[in-house]
Amino acid sequence: MNGQPLRSKVRIINALGLHMRPMQGFVELASKFQSRVAVAKEGEQPVDGKSPWGLLSLRAEQGTELTLEVEGPDQQEALDALVVFLNELIKEDEEASE
Repeated sequence: MNGQPLRSKVRIINALGLHMRPMQGFVELASKFQSRVAVAKEGEQPVDGKSPWGLLSLRAEQGTELTLEVEGPDQQEALDALVVFLNELIKEDEEASE
């Protein structure tokens, strides 16, 4: 780790956006890591990615682009896991509609 936070942009593609169930899953996953996790919507201040209330305030609907910023001892592992989680939300919606 070189002391620099890692960043990645993710577009919310599922029809329901980042609603309560996946939001809670994101918080639970982020909380497994020691690293600080921040999530920002373009033009807004970042929120704590380990806080459901913070994520709720983003109002991340379908098409919203979020920037994840992770900093800490396990930042690469955390960022990779969180990006995969958000990118797989569309599968949750497809499975729920079957």
